[in-house]
Amino acid sequence: MNILVCVKRVPATAGHIALTPDAQDIDTKYLGFTISPHEECAVEEAVRLVEKHGGSSTVLTLGPELAVDQLRDAMALGIDRAVLLQTDGREWDPVATADAIVESIQTDHAAGQDYDLVMFGNESADSAGYQIGVRVAEALDLPCVTGIKALQVEDSALRVRRQTESGWERAELPLPAVLTVKEGLNLPRYPSLPGRLKAKKKEIERRTPQWKDGGLQKLRLKLPVQAGHATQMLGKNGDVGTELVDLFKQLRLL
Repeated sequence: MNILVCVKRVPATAGHIALTPDAQDIDTKYLGFTISPHEECAVEEAVRLVEKHGGSSTVLTLGPELAVDQLRDAMALGIDRAVLLQTDGREWDPVATADAIVESIQTDHAAGQDYDLVMFGNESADSAGYQIGVRVAEALDLPCVTGIKALQVEDSALRVRRQTESGWERAELPLPAVLTVKEGLNLPRYPSLPGRLKAKKKEIERRTPQWKDGGLQKLRLKLPVQAGHATQMLGKNGDVGTELVDLFKQLRLL
């Protein structure tokens, strides 16, 4: 089966996020970059499915030239092919992003490259829009299930599961299809040294999508309020036990 995984270059989640003076972008001067944890699971699942069922895998991202690092990371894990939809570095809204991905898929279709499965992370680690996978599925008129934490391929169909507050939901859908997956679907492997060396030699296809107006307009970015920390000293003259019990009762632990 042929699988396409769409990923996004995002700031490392453990990094300190600062904004540019005009509050229009994240100051990336001292930041590392990666892909979202959900997308790491999508990449891993694509590699596993091709190993089990045969076929080929492709990773695609929309972003600046620097995003080739994330594409090569995916190829180091076993992805066969990479496509960069190269931009000037500005953030694309969900409408423009989905349109660019759909156009790229249609370009591959015209060249004889069709995908049985298109996978996305459930949401990106930075903007968390939850929109791209659904918009792409709608534009391509393909069935779509979001928030997947388990999947099986049987003949020309997919059996998937997702976790909800009331338990597990199960669904069966025909191929081709679009899925958005969540962290926990699998345990992503680490890239090996031979895998990284092979990925460096692989060619990355570059395409230049055209920005389309009509989506969301960014006004400014705003950092969330940082939670404060407090320390409370318990007990006087060695009498800690009583106050500790009272504290546990306040926290409803007793």
